[in-house]
Amino acid sequence: MRRKSSQNAEYLTIGVVAEMTQVHPQTLRYYERVGLITPKRGKGNIRFYTQSDVERIRRIKVLTQDMGVNLAGVEIILRLSDQLERLRREKEALERQKGEDDTNAI
Repeated sequence: MRRKSSQNAEYLTIGVVAEMTQVHPQTLRYYERVGLITPKRGKGNIRFYTQSDVERIRRIKVLTQDMGVNLAGVEIILRLSDQLERLRREKEALERQKGEDDTNAI
């Protein structure tokens, strides 16, 4: 089952995500319990996943199954990756702001 939000973002249910990622629904619930993923909650406390959640689950699967990383290591890797991405976005925003300031100075 798929559901569209008011912002046109697609939300997926746990069954769809489990099939897409070949990860058992109970494993997805465990990943949520240990804080690796945080799906949105709908009426009746139903879990709804975004495409970025699916991509994160696929990364977890690669790290654990293909690379042999334990979940504690996965948590560290994902946290550091998230921090790097946040810093990259901040750097780009600062560069855009600097470019606008330079253009306005002329």
